[in-house]
Amino acid sequence: MSKIIKAHSLTGRITDGLMLDSFKAVKRNRGAAGIDKVSITMFEANLADNLRALMRDLKSGSFQPHPLRRHLIPKNETEFRPLGIPAVRDRVAQEVVRRLLNPIFEPLFHPSSYGFRHNRNCHMAVEAALKLHDEGFCDVVDADIQGFFDNLSHPIIMQSVAERVADGNILRLVEKFLTSGVMDNGVFKPTSVGTPQGGVVSPLLANIVLNYLDWQLDHTGYRFVRYADDFVVLCQTPEQAKEALAFVQQVLEQRLKLHLSPEKTQVTSYGKGYSFLGFVLSSRSRRMRPKSVKKFKDKVRKLTCRKLNLDQAQVDQLNRVIRGTARYFATRFFTGRTTFNRLDCWIRMRLTRPYSTGKLLCSAAMTESIDTAPLRGQSLRGRPVHEICTPVNQGNQLLLRRRGGGGLATAFPSGLSRIMLQRQHVPLMTTPSAPLRRLRAFFLLAQPPLLFQEGNTLPCNSFTPS
Repeated sequence: MSKIIKAHSLTGRITDGLMLDSFKAVKRNRGAAGIDKVSITMFEANLADNLRALMRDLKSGSFQPHPLRRHLIPKNETEFRPLGIPAVRDRVAQEVVRRLLNPIFEPLFHPSSYGFRHNRNCHMAVEAALKLHDEGFCDVVDADIQGFFDNLSHPIIMQSVAERVADGNILRLVEKFLTSGVMDNGVFKPTSVGTPQGGVVSPLLANIVLNYLDWQLDHTGYRFVRYADDFVVLCQTPEQAKEALAFVQQVLEQRLKLHLSPEKTQVTSYGKGYSFLGFVLSSRSRRMRPKSVKKFKDKVRKLTCRKLNLDQAQVDQLNRVIRGTARYFATRFFTGRTTFNRLDCWIRMRLTRPYSTGKLLCSAAMTESIDTAPLRGQSLRGRPVHEICTPVNQGNQLLLRRRGGGGLATAFPSGLSRIMLQRQHVPLMTTPSAPLRRLRAFFLLAQPPLLFQEGNTLPCNSFTPS
């Protein structure tokens, strides 16, 4: 066995350029302020002095991170996932350490590891699993590590890093990040186990620890795909899958002091289907996981609250949610077009029907944005629109057609036209930038690969709301 060559003098590589690049990376990721309530904008106001003081502390070994700010996000209907948000200053320091350690460990990672690595993403992990299925590996160990980030052992993390790093100052910095503690409702709580979710260096440390499991599976001959702590082992027979599950449990418990979740870990097959990275993969389809659909609907419900008006800021935010969901799920292998159709109709219902009855009552406010006169011989005021006319589209205008025939009676010009909806002003969105026109362009795109071209704007005129 060849002698392991460790990295020395990493502290000397901390330069002004590295500090500035690390801050730019933190700024791109945005994020909230930490326990010191210093935001990225406030830190940037005196950037040169802040980075210079931080570099001096990192090099001298006097750096002391602030406790993390505890923030809970919903994990499901009954559980919450605890996040530890570091201060901006500490995030820059973690990014410096990450940039020093990543070139050392990146060549050591297994090719089947796709999480938080350069030029790798979730879609590549799913495609790798589908390729193995095509090769005949159709029995699956769907594994879930119980509280992975919260239960990572500090001695195991430090031992894994120290196997390749000999710089004592960098090792002490990593240890300080792990043991910085957390402020929970004003009470300081020490952290003796786990690495905080929300820390910049946490994904790298997770990959370093689980790299041992990757190579153990490889040496035993098992095929697998891993994205951070979410992984599947693919086998050719059910018996081999059960043996793989026992092997994974043995490695995790004896070496890494981790345990599989008995409720979420299962041995299944490609024919029955299983969940992986937000998708449900099966021999029949590759669709959105029901939990992913629920999360998407919850976000839309929050942005389209029926007691509030939809202003332009909310419209833009809703567009970002729609665009992000479509860009993630509308892949080459995705087969859930029907799901997108249903979500499309559901969102349009949320935007056009502020109440469950769906009856739109016109009022005097309606005439503020009407080009032509009301229906001939009939007064629209106080009468339900659906009883006397049907909305249709012509170009960028939403028109009202009288039921039983006749011409187009009332036109809403381009822009945000407001009508009175049962005592409440709600904007009727008819511009190409509105979700009514944008949604189908993203969800029913004929060529999904266009979604992943950076800066690409999809043609919105491919969909006309009905």
